[in-house]
Order: sequence, then structure tokens, then C-alpha cells
Amino acid sequence: MKLNSIPPTLPFLSLLTMDTSSSPYAFIFACLLCTMMFDAGTCNFDNRCSKKDTQTLLNFKKGVMDPSGVLSSWSTQQDCCEWRGVKCDTINSRVTQLGLPCSTSLPNYIEKEDKSHCLTGTFSLSLLMELEFLNYLDLNNNDFLAIQFDSVHNQNYYNLSVSIRPRQYLNSSTLRHLDLSYNENLVINSLQFLFRMPSLEYLELSFVDLHMETNWLQIVTTLPSLSELSMSYCQLKDLSPSLQHANFTALKILDLSGNKFHSELPKWLFNLSCGLSDIFLGSCSLTGQLPKTLLNLRHLEKLGLRNNDLNGSIPDWIGELDHLQHLLLGGNMFSGFIPKSLGNLSSLTYLSVDSNQFTGVVSERNFAKMSKLKYLYIYSSPPLIFDFDSHWIPPFQLESLQLSFSGPHLPAWLYTQRYIQDLYIYGSSFQAPDKFWNFVSRVSQLSLEDNSIDGNLSNILLNSTVVSLSSNGLKGSLPRLSSNVAVVGLSNNSLSGSISPLLCDHKMLNGKSNLVYLDISLNHLSGGLTSCWKNWKSLIHVNLGSNNLTGKIPISMGVLSNLASLHLHENKLYGEIPPSLQNCHILIFNVRENNFTGNIPNWIPHAAKALQLRSNHFSGNIPAQICQMSSLFILDIADNTISGHIPTCLCNITALVVNNASHREYSTTLQYNFSNRSFYLFEESLELVVKGLVLEYGNNLKFMNLIDMSSNNLSGTIPVQMFSLFGLCSLNLSHNKLTGKIPNEIGNMKNLESLDFSMNQFSGEIPQALSKLSFLCCLNLSFNNLTGSIPSGTQLQGFSELSYTGNSDLCGPPLTKVCFKLPDKDRKPKNEDGDESEFFPWFHIGLKSGFVAGFLGVFCAILLNGKWREAYFKSLNDLRDRLCAWLSTI
Repeated sequence: MKLNSIPPTLPFLSLLTMDTSSSPYAFIFACLLCTMMFDAGTCNFDNRCSKKDTQTLLNFKKGVMDPSGVLSSWSTQQDCCEWRGVKCDTINSRVTQLGLPCSTSLPNYIEKEDKSHCLTGTFSLSLLMELEFLNYLDLNNNDFLAIQFDSVHNQNYYNLSVSIRPRQYLNSSTLRHLDLSYNENLVINSLQFLFRMPSLEYLELSFVDLHMETNWLQIVTTLPSLSELSMSYCQLKDLSPSLQHANFTALKILDLSGNKFHSELPKWLFNLSCGLSDIFLGSCSLTGQLPKTLLNLRHLEKLGLRNNDLNGSIPDWIGELDHLQHLLLGGNMFSGFIPKSLGNLSSLTYLSVDSNQFTGVVSERNFAKMSKLKYLYIYSSPPLIFDFDSHWIPPFQLESLQLSFSGPHLPAWLYTQRYIQDLYIYGSSFQAPDKFWNFVSRVSQLSLEDNSIDGNLSNILLNSTVVSLSSNGLKGSLPRLSSNVAVVGLSNNSLSGSISPLLCDHKMLNGKSNLVYLDISLNHLSGGLTSCWKNWKSLIHVNLGSNNLTGKIPISMGVLSNLASLHLHENKLYGEIPPSLQNCHILIFNVRENNFTGNIPNWIPHAAKALQLRSNHFSGNIPAQICQMSSLFILDIADNTISGHIPTCLCNITALVVNNASHREYSTTLQYNFSNRSFYLFEESLELVVKGLVLEYGNNLKFMNLIDMSSNNLSGTIPVQMFSLFGLCSLNLSHNKLTGKIPNEIGNMKNLESLDFSMNQFSGEIPQALSKLSFLCCLNLSFNNLTGSIPSGTQLQGFSELSYTGNSDLCGPPLTKVCFKLPDKDRKPKNEDGDESEFFPWFHIGLKSGFVAGFLGVFCAILLNGKWREAYFKSLNDLRDRLCAWLSTI
């Protein structure tokens, strides 16, 4: 590049273009400057990325797996400064920033983020440190498994999952920003590599496993420039509560939430002189009371201590923290009154004192000067007494409010809140007049749960994006919905009538519906399912269970192409399942306890997760298509009239082969995005019969692997392939016509907790392998044709007699029937291979016959020959005389 074409964005290089004839000193200075720039590698006249940096980045690319081609632009055909995620200095074109965070969008049904497209594998942190000018490194939210920190000289690798040792021959890094957070599978056993990063200002390691690093606090305090430290949910254990001082010199933000410290608040935290502004220690199992040394942190703006075990009262001196903006004390064990001094916190925008054990009265004096308050969470059980002046107008305008209160009326000041977006009311009793429903129509997210509300929904129009009105005792018919509504939860109320008012009134929809979630279960609704589903194509979850609905499933439900969860249980529905439902993408199909007939549908999607058809009138055989549902982990077809054999191909259901709930690509949670916010709305649940009990599985549903085929007409033997379902937790084949022996392979099912084979025609002995099932806590083998003794010396004796009753030839503890065993001398001899020998029985017969023949021959000879007989009796007389003589001498 010619000198006169230097861009104006490099003003200091204009010295090189000045007229040097007027100033020879300027010419000399320009030459010296350019020489120094060349020496420093910063006078790069071709404006191209350094070859060294290019090669370093290519070596990084070579060492990681890139399934979605994130690094596809990284090639020698393009300047490295133009590669994705790479930024260079505008002067010297050296790499200064590397940002490759993985962006993930959660689908509506997901248990974990899908990171199949993210960078994964192992990479070398030392390799990236060869980028001499790198000051920013962001690899967050990827799926790295390990990091290597190796010497740039001898290329010896030290895997962080094993150990890291500081190496003196490594040059110190210029890195100021390091973010490895949300690599959930990454384990780092040592943080000693931080010794090589003295310029670090921002360190983000949240959700990285650091449980092996016991000296984390001592290491991070050696970083003199560190101003923001986030190590939340890292499985740290030691907070050093007794340590008086920690050498943080520049720290402003500290986030250690989600670590289980099980200690009091540390003393060193309140002795910092670095002007700490933000502290987040939520969900850390902290105990004790708030120390008054908290006042030492005069610059404190955010204090997050939610979900711990802190106790005592909130002290009055808390009102002296003038700069406090966020105070999060919810989810603890604080008691007593909420102090009125809280009202002095004029800078407060976020106040959370919910879910504690407070008592007493709350009034306007608790909020006197809170003119900036936006978020208020103040609910408890039992609820606090609200004693607000009915004419009081708060100095604040809230955006989010969560509360519970004691009294028949809502606080009057609630209606003064014009900008409120989120309203939550729990555990309260109040009247809901039309004025209230008009007010909440402006609220974006409305959650009124577990209240006692005196209200009728018959003529109400719901307009909030999210509406959760479950468990309130609401009456009347179903309300109407506007096109704004995305989520409706009206379960467990006293609503009656048909579902038509909600589904078939389209006047307010304007031809568009955003509804994704509908739950109107546990009410008194009646009538049919209507045919108005065509206007609700966005639905993902539908729960109409536990009502009095009748009729058939309408064919029109097949238009719900996004439907992933359908619950129609505990109604009076009948007929066959319509094939039109195959147009849906159903993952959870629950129609238990109805009157459905016909065969088990063979069109259910291969991606199905839970299939619950119990207590209907389904007949026919179990379709082989079930074996193609590799993700199925709940198969409940009990209490029908299904016949035929158990398919041998059930071993193809891979979700039941391995109990891997933590990585199961299924969600019991529906996520809905609105207003640029993501939140998890609900937990999927199913009622399952496990261990002889009807149990509700919600949060723990993903951990249950179950097959229940009981109370049918199944025949034949149990296919041995079935016992390769190693992840199965509960297996119930009772009340069928199954025959044959219980295979010894049952011992392979190590995760089995409940086993019921009762009321069948099984024969043979109980296999010894059954005793290997160490998690088995419920066993029922009653009313079969089992024989022999119950395997002894195992937990099988720990079950009651009821587990084995009805097997007349079964014996041994815990049964009272004693097993009689032949002594060893009466047992048949066996050959070398352990089989019974054919020689030994004939040998015994011959030996006994010879003895009898010899005895009879001698006896007859004595009896017939007189001389022999006389001699024989004479010898007996002599023997008697000698015996008497011997006895007389004693």
C-alpha cells in the first residue's frame, strides 16, 4: 500500500506522509516510529492477518469437532480477520478477539438444550494463548468435553480433567475476558492455568464442573485486575467461611449461586475494600443470620440470597444500605415482622421477601420511599395481613407483582398500577368482580393459583398472553379467548357446561390464534369434543382429562399438526381412535379410563415418548410398530382385552435399554417465548400404577421407565429378548395367561424396582438370578405354578408371604411350608460332568441283591444241616457264658 493511501482512520500514521523537507527531525521521528512498529509486528502495510495467528486458529479448528460447520469460513482462501468469530486490531491486523458462543433455540418440547450443532471435543487453551494479542475469548454454551493446557515448547499435554500445573516457561497471557460457561459436560479439575492470565478482568465459568478444585478462592484472588467473577452452579463446596480476608482488589461483581456450601456467610466477603457492588449467593445452602458487617459494603447495589436456609429476622439496619437496588431474600427461613425500615431504600427496584416465615401486618409504611420499585414479591404461607389505607397511592409503578394476603378484598392500590405486566396471586381468598377481570386484561402474564376466588367466568374475555387460573374454585362456563392468548390453564376448578364457548366462539380471534397450551382438566365439563379445532392449529398441549366428556374423538383434531401432548383420560369417550390423529406429532398420548375400542393404533409416531391406553376396551394383538418407537419409555396398555404373544422385538426400544433420563431428548416442560423472554411454564405429568399404588409422576416422570401389560389376555412365554431392557424400572405382566419358566436372564434388569408376574401360569423354579436385583422393592409372583424353594440368603426372603402365595409347590422362607431335602447318602450319584450316572443305580441294585442271596444261602444251610445247626447253637451258648463271666468281674 502506498504511503499516500493510508486511511484517515490511522491519524498517527499521518506523520509518515508529512512534508519532511521542512522538518528533518519529523522525518527521523517517522523512521524511528516505523522501525519500532515493524519490530513490534504492528506496522503491517499489507493489512493482512498474521500468518502465525492464521496457523494457530487453523490448529484450533483441527482439534475440535464442528458438526454444523461453524468454522467453515476458516480457510487460507480468506483472510483470518474475516473469519466467523474472529476480530483483529484495525492497526496491526493481529487477532484480538475470538467469540464462538453457541446459540441454541429451545423447541417447545425439550428437556435440555439441543447442542448437536455446537462445537465439541477437546481443545487446547495453551494453543489459543499463542495468539499474543488475544484479549477476549468467548466459547460459552458449547459442548466441549475437556480442555488441554500444554506447553508451547514441548507440546506435553495436561488435560484439565486430570490436573493442571503452572509452567514457568509459559508466557503470561494478555487475556482480559474469558468465558467458558454453560459447557455442562466440561470438567476442570484445576484452575492453576489462571496464574498465566494476570490481566484477566472478566471470568465466567458458570455450569462448568469444578468440584475437584478445592483452592479456587486462593487462585482467583491472585488475579489483581479481576472485576467480575461468575462461578455459579460449578459444584464448588468450600466457601472458607472463617477466612477473615480475601485479596480481591478490583472485584465489583461476584456470582457464586447454585453451589452447595452448607456454611454461614463468609467473613471475608464483608471485609472487602474493593467497592463490591453485586453479590449473588442464591441456592448455596447458606445458614445463619444476616451479619451487621454487611453494612461495610457501602457501595452494594445488588444482594441475591434467594433459596437458602438463612434464619432470624430481617434487621432494621438493612434500611441503611442507601445504594441497594436489588434485595433478594425469598425462599429462606426468615421470621418475625418485615421491618418498616425497608421503606427507606429509595433506590430499590427489585424486592423479594417471598416464601419465608414472616408474620404480622404489612402496610404502606413498608414502602414509603420506594419510588423506583418495579418488582415486588411478597407472599408467604400463611399469608400476611395487608392493612393498607384504601386511599393510598403508591410512589411506585410496578412491572411485576407476586403476593399473597389475608382478607376478603384485593388491596385497593393494585388498581393504580398502570404498567404491570406480570401478576401472581397465591394462597389468598378474595372476590373477583368485573372490575378485577377488566384490570387483569391488560396484564401480559396472569397467574392466580391455589386461591379461593369467588368469581364466575361465564362472560369473561381472557386477553393475557399467559393465563393460569388453576385450583381456585371458579364457577360458571368456560370463558372466551382473544387472539392474544397463548397459554390457558383452568384445571381443578368447578367449571361446567360444554367446551364450545371456549373453542367455537371465533369472533375475537380475527382469524388468528396463538394458543399453544390448553388445560381444562379436573372440572365438570360435559358434552362432546366439538369439531372446532381447525381454528387452533398452533396447539401443542391439550389436556381435557378428568371431566364428563362423551362421544368420539372428532376427525377434525387431526388438523392439530403441532400437537405433541394429548390427554383425554378419565372421561366417557368411546369408539376407535381416528387415524386422522396420525397427522399430529404426538409424543404423549394419554387416553386411559375411557371406553375406547378397536386395536391399538399402529400409526402412533415413532418419536412417541409415553403411550397410556389402560382401562379401555382395546383388543387384538400388540402391534409390531411399537417396537419402532425407540424413544418410548412409558408403555401402559393394562386392563384391556389385548391378546396374542408379547412381541420379541421390544428390545428395539432403546429408551428402555438404558435408563439415561438426564440425556433423554424429551421434555416434561413446555417452553413458551414471548416479549423477548423465555420461561418454562409447566411440568408434564402422568398417573402410573407402580408398586401396587397409583402415583402421580410430574418432575420425576423422566426418571420412570415402565411397561405395564397387566389384566389382558396375553398368552405364550415371555420372550427372552425382553430381559435386555436393562433400563426398565417397573414391569407388570400380571393377570394374563402367560406360561413357561421365568427366564434366568431376568437378573440382567439391574434397575428394576417393581416386578409383578402374578395371576399367570408360570411354572418351574424361581431363578436364582432374581436375587441379583438389588433395587427390587416390590415383588409379586403369587398364583402361578411355581415349584421348589425360594432362593435363600437373598432379599427375596424380605418380601411377605403374599408375594408367593398361590403356588402350592413353592416352599421356604418367607412361606411357612418347609422344603424337605434328601440327605446326601440318599441322593443319586453323579458323573464327572455333574449328570446322574446310569452305572451307579445298577451297581447298587446288584450289591443289595448279592447280599440278600448270600444271607439266605447261609441261613438255609444252617437250617437244613443238623450238625451245622448243633454247632451253631453251641457256639452261641459258649458266647453267652463268656459274656456273663466277663460281666460278673466288672
